[in-house]
Amino acid sequence: MTNVGKMTEWLVNPSHVKRYQEGYPLITKDAIASGLGTASEGDIVHLVDGAHRFIAKAYYGKQNKGIGWVLTNNQQTRLDAAFFQATIQKAINNRSSFYQSNHTNAFRVFNGEGDGIGGLTIDYFAGYYLINWYSIGVYTYKTYIIQALETLVDFHAIYEKKRFQQKGAYMGDDDFVTGTRGEFPLIIKENGMNYAVDLNDGAMCGIFLDQRNVRKVIRDTYANGKHVLNTFSYTGAFSVAASVGGAIQTTSVDLAKRSLPKTIEQFSVNGIDFEAQHIHVMDVFEYFKYARRKKLSFDMVILDPPSFARSKKYTFSVAKDYTKLVTEALSVTAEKGVIVASTNNATLSMKKFKGMLDKGFQETKIPYRILEEYTLPEDFRVDKRFAQGNYLKVVIIQAK
Repeated sequence: MTNVGKMTEWLVNPSHVKRYQEGYPLITKDAIASGLGTASEGDIVHLVDGAHRFIAKAYYGKQNKGIGWVLTNNQQTRLDAAFFQATIQKAINNRSSFYQSNHTNAFRVFNGEGDGIGGLTIDYFAGYYLINWYSIGVYTYKTYIIQALETLVDFHAIYEKKRFQQKGAYMGDDDFVTGTRGEFPLIIKENGMNYAVDLNDGAMCGIFLDQRNVRKVIRDTYANGKHVLNTFSYTGAFSVAASVGGAIQTTSVDLAKRSLPKTIEQFSVNGIDFEAQHIHVMDVFEYFKYARRKKLSFDMVILDPPSFARSKKYTFSVAKDYTKLVTEALSVTAEKGVIVASTNNATLSMKKFKGMLDKGFQETKIPYRILEEYTLPEDFRVDKRFAQGNYLKVVIIQAK
């Protein structure tokens, strides 16, 4: 039996009652009129209206999005081991085509509120499972969730990332939970390409699974015969896809020192000569200056920045600075070149994001056309009542 919290009741502000009755999953502080002061993270919460009529059952768990997640609108549902097992079983069933794939063995098994439990994600990496806990509240239910996985799936091992923060720091020196410890790097397959991942090496594991479809289209449609610049390149996953797709040469730029050995590793596990590629550990905006001085030009520029980043000279925020990033990228983009513009900023709508891109092209007086758009792939299931959950926006643009 897990040590779950007590039952508590929260009074919902009248202006928010209807959306919770309709199944909106995220609880925000401004939605609650009273009851917060007596609650502890992990407590089961009954949301009630002004007449104390039941609206929804949730759990209290603070994360950057809000203070908890609705789990059911049925008052009779018990949030016990059977509930978590049934909810995870449904998610696994919905990924049956991924489990059966011969060319991809890394994908998302459980995607938070899209699969019925906000604040929790579970990823699959070639027989290994990685659980992400986004609040102390959801972590309270760890025993139920681990038991569910142990019952429902075969696995080599289960790992976890505690993404609730203490003084801003990632929590966890050892992320192993149960099973047989993996030997890392683990080589996974994605659409026939190889990627190296490490599930026990800090906050990140080496690849962002939500960009799988974008990597595929870069490989299959846009890379052949091109010079490709990959900015904010992390471990160079986009660069690998471009190289496999026939790019003449790739250039990867990221400020993190680890990006160099990690990018070399990703090229190497695909049998690509990394010395024939360019890998720079430097600030992206400094690289744009360098590229202009050297009169470098690229047929495709990939822009996938974090929502917020800081270097010695620059502070970058997607919400404020993406237009500037586009203008800088266009200064090193060849005629009729392609820009792959991406953001994972959940608060930014696709419409607003496209507006930022349009402004960048307008400022440089370069006409363009949108070739394709991408949001989250199908394994990243989204609750249609919660637009923020579909956080990924990718727009592929060709300069005219």
